[in-house]
Amino acid sequence: MPGKPYLVETNEPVARAPIPRSSQRIDDHYEGMVLIPSGEFWMGAEDGEGFPRDGEGPVRKVAVKSFYIDACAVTNREFLQFVEDTGYQTEAERFGWSFVFYQFVSSGVSKRVSQVVQNAPWWWRVDGADWRHPDGPDSDIANRMDHPVVHVSWNDAMAYCNWAGKRLPTEAEWEYAARGGLERRKFAWGNELTPNGEHMCNIWQGEFPQTNDGSDGYLGTAPAKSFQPNGYGLYNVCGNVWEWCADWFSATFHVHGPRENPTGPDHGVARVTKGGSHLCHHSYCNRYRVAARSSNTPDSSTGNIGFRCVKDI
Repeated sequence: MPGKPYLVETNEPVARAPIPRSSQRIDDHYEGMVLIPSGEFWMGAEDGEGFPRDGEGPVRKVAVKSFYIDACAVTNREFLQFVEDTGYQTEAERFGWSFVFYQFVSSGVSKRVSQVVQNAPWWWRVDGADWRHPDGPDSDIANRMDHPVVHVSWNDAMAYCNWAGKRLPTEAEWEYAARGGLERRKFAWGNELTPNGEHMCNIWQGEFPQTNDGSDGYLGTAPAKSFQPNGYGLYNVCGNVWEWCADWFSATFHVHGPRENPTGPDHGVARVTKGGSHLCHHSYCNRYRVAARSSNTPDSSTGNIGFRCVKDI
């Protein structure tokens, strides 16, 4: 969900507790990661399919140094290990609620929902929703251990990175890796969304937000290692879950910003997210293209935002 959400019938703001300091676990190996070679690529898009306020253009040549990146988004299983090692509580857990897509909320829980997001009423504030309970307090992750962890804020993702001895990718690193060696293509596999009728990613199929026919195999999140990987071996860089990046978001900074290993502006209100999610649809959120970008405030969490990590060589 792009931008900072505004609730209808807003109550007093929830107190923001300080983030506890996590213990660190530094691994000397790169298990589950892919080496991305250094190089240059054409970043951004100006094909008329983007959103001007997002600042996808101009297309510019950007140089990126070599790095390692997770082949998959961080899963519930991996995040559980982090929590068991550190005792960390996510911001959604401490706040006591998070945003859930309305169709995933059970009838019992829906009776207690009193707030929705203004201008996006399919997003409900659900008390008791968090990474362990992605659809509300009566749901769990027992059958989703290999799915991307969701309901994690940018701050939560940073805490995980600190424990794992990794970091979040810059937007340039993320897009370079997501393109998989292809130049100026819409998606990680080319320009056609469903080549030869084959679904290549997990996005909304049908009429948003009423009907999702699930023809790509999923209504909610898919396992982190689903569909065909891109040319670098990365899974689900288009659709499934939005992924946090390290950069502060700006729609204009990059126009005249650095072209070598850019890291975005020094300050901001929201952090960059990339990749789109299973709720993206051409008619509403055509942001599952590799050049697409959005943002959210660092303490925000929803049922369709996750992350993957990178590691320096």
